[in-house]
Amino acid sequence: MNQIAPTELALWKSAGFAHKLLDVRRTSARERDGTDIADATWHDPAQWLEWKDKVPADTPVVVYCAHGHEISQGLAAALCAMGCDARTLVGGIAAWQEAGLPVLPHAGRSS
Repeated sequence: MNQIAPTELALWKSAGFAHKLLDVRRTSARERDGTDIADATWHDPAQWLEWKDKVPADTPVVVYCAHGHEISQGLAAALCAMGCDARTLVGGIAAWQEAGLPVLPHAGRSS
């Protein structure tokens, strides 16, 4: 399983490295937290069969959930099996926040 550390993702973002960032937290976890990582697009993990074909195969994809466990790992594995260059954010958004990296209030971006 490919993974990326929060600090490495922050470097990708600051360097303008092309990637797609997918927030796949359950609705309840996302609402409880109230924040997003900038440029992330939220996708309901329960509806992944409806959005999976919209994920680009020609751009690295970083998938994150609350803590970087089952949800993001399972969806990243499924996307890899479909030919995407997908990886998980180690520790999820919790690790991103613990590293002191910036978050934004929900912007209503969803699919």
